[in-house]
Amino acid sequence: MITRSVTFLQIITILLLSGWVAITGCGKNKQPDPPPPPPPVNFSITSWDVDGIPSFEDNKGVSITPLIRLHFPTAIDRASVASSIAFQTADINISYSNSDSILVIQANAPLAYLSRYTLSVANSLKSKQGGKLSTPVSIKLLTQYDPSDKFPMLSDNELLDKVQQQTFKYFWDYGHPVSGMARERDSSPETVTTGGTGFGIMAMIAAINRGFITRVEGRDRILRIVDFLTNNCTRYHGVFSHWIYGSTGQTQPFSTNDNGADLVETSFLLEGLITARQYFNGADAVETELRNKINSIWDAVEWNWFRQSGQNVLYWHWSPDKGWIMNHQIKGWNEALIVYVLASSSRTDSIPKIVYDNGWASNGGMVNNATYYGYQLPLGSPNGGPLFFEHYSFLGINPNGLSDAYANYQTQTKNHALINYEYCKANPQRWYGYSSQCWGLTASDGPAPGYYQAHSPNNDRGVITPTAALSSFPYTPAESMNALKFFYYKLGNKLWGNYGFYDAFKMDDPWFASSTLAIDQGPVVVMIENYRSGLLWSLFTSAPEIKNGMRRLGFTAPYL
Repeated sequence: MITRSVTFLQIITILLLSGWVAITGCGKNKQPDPPPPPPPVNFSITSWDVDGIPSFEDNKGVSITPLIRLHFPTAIDRASVASSIAFQTADINISYSNSDSILVIQANAPLAYLSRYTLSVANSLKSKQGGKLSTPVSIKLLTQYDPSDKFPMLSDNELLDKVQQQTFKYFWDYGHPVSGMARERDSSPETVTTGGTGFGIMAMIAAINRGFITRVEGRDRILRIVDFLTNNCTRYHGVFSHWIYGSTGQTQPFSTNDNGADLVETSFLLEGLITARQYFNGADAVETELRNKINSIWDAVEWNWFRQSGQNVLYWHWSPDKGWIMNHQIKGWNEALIVYVLASSSRTDSIPKIVYDNGWASNGGMVNNATYYGYQLPLGSPNGGPLFFEHYSFLGINPNGLSDAYANYQTQTKNHALINYEYCKANPQRWYGYSSQCWGLTASDGPAPGYYQAHSPNNDRGVITPTAALSSFPYTPAESMNALKFFYYKLGNKLWGNYGFYDAFKMDDPWFASSTLAIDQGPVVVMIENYRSGLLWSLFTSAPEIKNGMRRLGFTAPYL
């Protein structure tokens, strides 16, 4: 009984004590409530990579099945992903790794080649803790060009034949039906170009040599051109305008103040005409007539008039109503060496050597001799300027072994081309597409309407112009052949048309010209022929007056 009583008392005591504890728990010794959880922390993307390569905001040349990984500093709330990530025009699959801190994104179907895409990540993306992406992210992707060959493989000689023949069609099939002259471009049916016609005449001689047309066909077309120039076209002290209406021969102003003589364009025309005169050397009546008519045009040019009152420099333009308002001196180094060679070679109005030295050469002011990309450049501006400087005059003038007081022209032409090549290979501006196979900066069309630029290393806008590399074949045969194969096989119909290669392209922001221009197509045919046979060089420099004129200026060469 005693044991039970004690046990009962103990129970009562425990209950009372429990009550006391409960009561005192409501008093002044109560423990504080736990603090509220901290607010969600916002976050930023740490980095991203494309196909395992750490990338930039603008990723170029990615595969058409890119694997994109987005790295975050925290685990991502999967429920927020679908509405926060968009891949332009592409159906995508998203997976997760590294405890959901990496999002792995891949398109469910291959993307298009050479196309722009944008991957967008909105700030509605959340972490598992409820934080939001601080700053939206936009990742640009440019897919690679299609690396497959677009045409059947040809031997190197077959490919050169094909390019010469197809490009020649610009002057033959698309020559103006009345005048026979070269149209300025494929979108200007009535505008014919004086200089481009000279290039086209030389292309016709190359075409005869390759069997694309017969000698008689070429002779008759050139005779039609010569007759039109003689009988229909206005001349200004013996000099033609830059542009001419192909049906009438009336001068078409090149600009408001350029509505008369263009000495440089006329020199390109004469370069072709003298070459034709040397080629058509037969004793028959028609070839004799052609030579005589070419001589009449050649001998009529008043070279000293273009010294503007006897100055020791030649001027580019003269207008019948505005005189010398253009006031553009022809000074080196650029495409116009041929002007001074012809002016010195004239049989009727030759200039003295001082005009060459003081005007063209600026008494040595055109000398450079600095080194770029490991190559010394004898003449011209830093990095050489656009490559047409080494093409237009040298369609007829052979630079091999040629020297004067200012330069070795074999070194000049070759090193300028190599500097242009090395610049594109180095690609300091990170344009997509530039490489040892895809190079060549010169004057050409560009992506925007009316966008015609003299592209060069110092004016690089990402535009590659096929004529730059292809017209450099005599200087850089291996590099030019690699470019030709890339343009033809890899870019294919994007770049290849009825008249050879289109004028230009830009892969970085994909654009391919649909245009062809006489002054770009002509040098391709002619300079490939000079590389293969030296034909046009041999013909032009065989003219006795050209030899004499070049010697008067101080030139030396084996052919002089």
